[in-house]
Amino acid sequence: MDATLELRHSVLWPTLSIADVHLPEDDQGLHFGAFILEHEKPIAVISLFDRPLPEQELMTSEIDNPSNTKSACFRKFACDPMHRNLGVGTQLLRYAIEAARLTLGASIIWCDARVSSSEWYKKRGMIEFGDPFYKRDVKYIRMKMSLKDAGTSSGEDDPCNVIPMPGHD
Repeated sequence: MDATLELRHSVLWPTLSIADVHLPEDDQGLHFGAFILEHEKPIAVISLFDRPLPEQELMTSEIDNPSNTKSACFRKFACDPMHRNLGVGTQLLRYAIEAARLTLGASIIWCDARVSSSEWYKKRGMIEFGDPFYKRDVKYIRMKMSLKDAGTSSGEDDPCNVIPMPGHD
């Protein structure tokens, strides 16, 4: 977990303490990391949680029976800036989507995305929902994707190995 926290901290909230990027629910989550041979620590991390959609989304959703809809939320998605624009984040997100569907049985995946990253998520099939909000001084928007229509991981060459990370190092 230490390597996950280090990367979360350095990428997402470098001005805060490392304790601020540890989530109370981390022990209940699934944590995945992308690794390359030259680097002993992950170059990208994402954490997945069995978590329902926010209540206001369930009430306004086009889902036939929202009370029977299982969803998963991913959080603290971070990629080392030295390894961006190489497909690492895309592959890691695809892996998390498959884990949400196959391991957690989710039909929807969602996240609180930084508005500055929302176009990246849109290009990968996610759509915005709800109103923008702030965490500290960073503007966020919620984004989601139906897993019913999402394809499985493509056969593209994977620039890294994505593996589940243990809860603790």
